[in-house]
Amino acid sequence: MISLIVVLVIVAVIVFWVIGVYNRLVSLRNRFKNAFAQIDVQLKRRYDLIPNLVEVAKGYMKHERETLEAVISARNQAVTANSKAGIDPSDAAAVQQLSAAEGTLTASLGKMFALSEAYPDLKANQNMMQLTEELTGTENKISFSRQAYNDSVMQYNIGIEQFPGSIIANMFGFRAGELLQATESAEERKAVKVSF
Repeated sequence: MISLIVVLVIVAVIVFWVIGVYNRLVSLRNRFKNAFAQIDVQLKRRYDLIPNLVEVAKGYMKHERETLEAVISARNQAVTANSKAGIDPSDAAAVQQLSAAEGTLTASLGKMFALSEAYPDLKANQNMMQLTEELTGTENKISFSRQAYNDSVMQYNIGIEQFPGSIIANMFGFRAGELLQATESAEERKAVKVSF
């Protein structure tokens, strides 16, 4: 009788331990998904500002049509990549596509801002100054949100890689989260300059 009670206690301890580890992993996974949702909000704000910025610049930069079209194209690709990553932030391929699309968009914006330096009337335009100020603020918020997301993903990944969490993670199919990496190109790593 005593041996049966001991076995039941051991089984109960193991079951509660598995439940505790599982719930901790679920909590960590939900934190990093929430962190991605915060990035998503800021990215959507950025995507909404870009067409307005291009529209204002279009009137002044008539000879730079290719650059403006490249910005809009890069924005559309980033919107698509963000939608895919937003569906499942634990999908490594979708997050990598988002990182690449954001790098392309940042490079396109950088080129547009560099070319706009040759248009003093554009730099003095009140709408352009307001939009660039909003874009700068949004870029800062994206940076902070990206850092919070990467921190959450790191905590989650540590949780599923460390013993004993790795056992539970493998049993229940927890996948590692993907960090939002900076792009590889030195040109793309430069901050978008929005001084007008």
